[in-house]
Formats: sequence, structure tokens, C-alpha cells
Amino acid sequence: MEKRFDPFFYVPELLELEKKVLAKKPKKLRDYVNGLASGATPKTTESEKYYAEKENGVPFLRVQNLSPTGVLEFDDCKYINEDTHNGMLKRSQVSAGDLLVKITGVGRMAVASVAPEGFEGNINQHVCVIKTGSKEISETLAAFLNSDIGEKLASRRSTGGTRPALDYPALLSIPIIEDKRILQITDKVIAQKQKNEAEADKLLSSIDDYLLKELGIKLPEPPENTLKNRMFVATLQQITGGRFDPKLYSTQSKELIKSLYKTSFKYQTLKSVIIQSCSGDWGNDDKDGFNENEFVRCLVIRATEFDNKFNLNVDGSRAKYRLINKPKYKALDIRANDLLIEKSGGSENQPVGRIAILTKELTDSYSLGFSNFVHKLRVNEEVVNPEFVFNYLKTIHNIKITDVMQSQTNGIRNLILNEYLSLPIPVPPLYKQKEIAEHITGIRQQAQQLKDKTAELLKIASEEIEEILLH
Repeated sequence: MEKRFDPFFYVPELLELEKKVLAKKPKKLRDYVNGLASGATPKTTESEKYYAEKENGVPFLRVQNLSPTGVLEFDDCKYINEDTHNGMLKRSQVSAGDLLVKITGVGRMAVASVAPEGFEGNINQHVCVIKTGSKEISETLAAFLNSDIGEKLASRRSTGGTRPALDYPALLSIPIIEDKRILQITDKVIAQKQKNEAEADKLLSSIDDYLLKELGIKLPEPPENTLKNRMFVATLQQITGGRFDPKLYSTQSKELIKSLYKTSFKYQTLKSVIIQSCSGDWGNDDKDGFNENEFVRCLVIRATEFDNKFNLNVDGSRAKYRLINKPKYKALDIRANDLLIEKSGGSENQPVGRIAILTKELTDSYSLGFSNFVHKLRVNEEVVNPEFVFNYLKTIHNIKITDVMQSQTNGIRNLILNEYLSLPIPVPPLYKQKEIAEHITGIRQQAQQLKDKTAELLKIASEEIEEILLH
């Protein structure tokens, strides 16, 4: 026994793998390191002090931005301001060619990515930045760490139960077999991934046009961006007792909302088709040995789980479990086909109002809750098809109508729910609603299949890499 007393370190399969790797006389990760640091997470309660919008901010990378392809992903990226980047987090700055490695968190360990050309950013405490001095070295190391062999060697060295972690000595002790053929295999996967994602994005971007066309809604043409077109007048009577946000009264906003009423079908207010509306609850910290007579352990859905392209992303590494008081859990009354709306959060380029639908698969698999930043709506299924409403409200968000229905306090954007629920919703016959919903589901399934191909390619690539390295 080598200093460690936990059984996972001595699993025969992992011991045998390490012996095979060591027989190749590998270097250790520490042999490639010129500098090493991990970051920290500035307080979100003081967002104005530390954080910024994308346009004038510095990318703040977290575990979800790392990818097993070695390419950074920025879909769900936070941004910090220059003062934070050059002050509080100066030691963890990231530059082009740096190697970034996941060192904390459930799921796959030591996921690695490389900062692209011209990049400047920072990281939180669950990621470390390794200065290798060469983009090529970083890419080669990332390719090895992202292979199944690299992941198993890293996981063997991790400690901790519910939240595994790699300390620096453990991370730097990972044996590395350097072989340029690994990078060649990974590069092929990246190229195919980019092609698949471009095709998937094209499919998904067609949904809004299809839906609006089927409903006979024609959006106004955006006006030329001139000073004259940006100017408008609102009377004192219009704004008295209301909001002073200019977006609400702009000509473009008015025309956009007005276009929703010009549908080919009869319409009702969204509020009139809702039969239940309920706020969420953040609950209490999850812990072993809780009182099961008093609490229910729930997978709590937060804004983090909302996927802008599909629906909800509730995989193991992102899942958050909390203890919800039983009377409150009963009041949440979660069922399949309930809609969840993000009522607080958002950013400059992403207004609040993202929407999700609870599938039967999800409600059957988990005891579910939702946070106080999320609101639940249940529709009258005798009048509207839940999936049709989900798709319509998703389009409402995509065309930025919720952008004029949000207020902002302390850096957090809040959906003005009474204005949102007053929006019109076209009500075609139920058979037509079902037809539209099924067509859109088919488009999303095609896009998902393209996305899933990347996972298949990574599996095949990992098998090829193992064949190269160990045989």
C-alpha cells in the first residue's frame, strides 16, 4: 500500500493499467510544467464589483467550459471585469496555448482543454492552468488526459467522496505517454464535431421561422440603425405608474409585440390557458442522515440546467440535490408536461424568460424541485398542447420579446411575470398544435443525433488511442 488507504486506488484493473503505462517509461505531467495555478470564484452577491458583460469582460472559465475534445466551449461562459482579472485573480490568468485541467468535481476527472490563439481569460478554483510554453505540447497533453487511459490514471489519484479532487502532487504525478498520433486522432474528431455542430445549429435555427410561418405571424423588419430610428416619444400618461425602461416604449418593441396579435388563428392571453402557477424553493443543504419524515431529497432544477438549444441538461456533473420540506414539496406538485420558466438571472445578451418542459422520463426518474429563480406553469391541456406552448414560448424568448419584460436589481434581471402572462398565444385546433409540436420535436431529434455523434467519435478515438499506446 502506497500511502493511500482508500480501496479505489488499488482496484486491480487500474493497477494493471498503470503497470502497462509505466512499462512504456513515460514522463510525468510535472515534467511539462513551467507554471501552475488555480483560481477562485468572486462573490456573486457582489456581481457589480467583480463581474461584467461579454462585450467588455474577460472570460471566466469553469469546468463546463472544458471539453474532452480539448477545445474550449463558450456557450455557458461567465465574464469578470478587468480589475478582478488583474487584481484578485492575477495569479490565475490564462493566455493562448495554456493547458487547462479540471481538478475538482463529479464526473470525468482531468478533462483538459487548450486556450486558443489570442485568448486572455481566467479560471475558478475547480480548474488549474498549466503553462507549458508551447501550444503543441499543451494540445498533446490534453489529447492524452482526455483519453480513457488518461482519465483512469487521473481518477485513480483523486481523493474525496461526494466531490472528488486532484491536489497538485496527485495531478503532477500522472504518467504521460507522449505520442503525436494521439493528437492526429483528436484533430479528426474536432473537425467532425465542428461540422456536426454547424449542421445541428442550422436545423435548430430553422425552428422559429417554421413556427411563426405556421401561425401566420410575420415579424417586423428591424429598422436601419440610425439616430432617427432610435428616437421615440412616450407621453407622461403612458409611463405614469409604470416603468421608466425605454425598451418597453420603443417603436421597435411595440411593433414586435403587436406582430404576435396578427396570427392566422384566434388567440388568448397566456394567463388564460394557465391552470397552475407556482414559485420554486431552494430548500436546504443536502446531507447524509437527514430526517426522511421532514424532508424530500430532490434534484433541484436551476437556471444552470436550462439548455438554450434543446430543453434541460441534467447530467450527473451538473446535478444539484437539495432537501425540500415535505409540505413545500407537496405544494410544488410537479408533473410531466409542467413548464418551467427562468424568472431571474439572464445577462446582457441573454434575457430572462428561458423555458423548459418536464418530460415524463425526467419526472419518473427523479424527485424533482426547482429553485426560487424558476417559476412553474401548468397549462389547460383541453385548450392547448403543452409541447406546443413550450415551443411557442421558446420562440418568444429567442426573438427577444422577454428583453422588454425584465427589470434589473443588483445585477440580477427579473422577468415581470404579469406582463409576460398578458402576452397573446395563438390557439389553433389541438390537432394542429400537436402537428406543429411533433414537427419541431423531429427537428430537435435530428440535431441531437448530430450532437450525439461526437460522443460516439470520442469513444472510437479513445479505443484507437489505447491500441496505439498499450500495444
